[in-house]
Amino acid sequence: MKILVLNSGSSSLKYQVIDMDKEEMLAKGYFERIGQQNSFLTHKVNGEKHKFEKHVENHEQALKFVFSRLVNTNYGIIKNLEELSGIGHRVVQGGEKYSEPVLITDEVIEEVKKCNNLAPLHNPAAVLGIEACKKIAPNIPMVAVFDTAFHQTIPKERYIYPIPYEYYKKYGIRKYGAHGTSHQYVAYRVAEIMNKDIKELKIVNCHLGQGASVCGIQNGKSVETSMGLTPLGGIPMGTRSGDIDPSVVTYIMKKENLTPQEMEDCLNKKSGVFGISEVSVDFRDIENEALAGGKSALLALDIYHYLTAAYVAKCAVAMGGIDVLTFTAGVGEKGPISRKAICEYLSFFGVKIDEEKNKIRGEEVEISAQDSKVKVFVVPTNEELMIARETLKNIL
Repeated sequence: MKILVLNSGSSSLKYQVIDMDKEEMLAKGYFERIGQQNSFLTHKVNGEKHKFEKHVENHEQALKFVFSRLVNTNYGIIKNLEELSGIGHRVVQGGEKYSEPVLITDEVIEEVKKCNNLAPLHNPAAVLGIEACKKIAPNIPMVAVFDTAFHQTIPKERYIYPIPYEYYKKYGIRKYGAHGTSHQYVAYRVAEIMNKDIKELKIVNCHLGQGASVCGIQNGKSVETSMGLTPLGGIPMGTRSGDIDPSVVTYIMKKENLTPQEMEDCLNKKSGVFGISEVSVDFRDIENEALAGGKSALLALDIYHYLTAAYVAKCAVAMGGIDVLTFTAGVGEKGPISRKAICEYLSFFGVKIDEEKNKIRGEEVEISAQDSKVKVFVVPTNEELMIARETLKNIL
């Protein structure tokens, strides 16, 4: 059975086709600059990458072109769309209504739209992808897999903010978290690697990329996470601030005469390690600048590593201990400097890493030292496979 996984952005469309009999990726691609000049598709199949410059006005046109590549005799992997058993859509925010993936209906689409204000960059884009599929492939069942669903097991005392309770009742203001699909995949995968029942493990997973979050997973369920009402909260990221004193927001708005939207843009697009380092959003650039003696770059990394480690400790408090620490996503998988620095902060937990093993980038590997009290692993995430698995489960 073949599953198409879609991740729709406001002007982009990422996809993978996965053969679920072997859990093998058959084709993947990325359509960029949808609705803009010079839009193009990068399509990879059989280890070969193909680029197609194609102007498209919207997601429907983009998806039609993607489908034309998937059935093409030169670039395709299916004869017709009927070979697709289902389509899985990544949806960031499902609110409190959805604690599991769900078969998409008109009612589900409306519920996703109701959560747009909680994920304004992501949910509207997901709806565009879903509605495009409805028009082009109306007979293929679709499943929504929510980033927030995995975190619906977090206890109430950990997701309610200490503000007037009426705002939770009126507007649903609470911690929702994100990256749930990635956290779930890594947790179950590391249990598999260790040949352990996941219910026996207390795992803290660090999903460290341009967006970043930490999650405590006990008995296979999320019990604490760093991201909050939106993906802006938690630890600092590439351009996002993470948690700060709320007064900082109002103080800057008054001093700089900023509108709420301008302040939101500042926190989302100009802050994080980029804002501190004033160098780049790319951690490789920041590390190079720090090694060359750049004080701001070094400070940005120190803050990032300290606050990430602090949230790992918070997750350990939530679980009453920690057995396994995992690193995933761009920085987590390919950033030995960050992994080492974070683990050094956690040495009081008995965390020790093997310096030689820690040099490995982008591979599934245990990096903990033999005498480490906490097992430490690098586990490349595979959100697409997780979405495909959940899609298959919901259409059978």
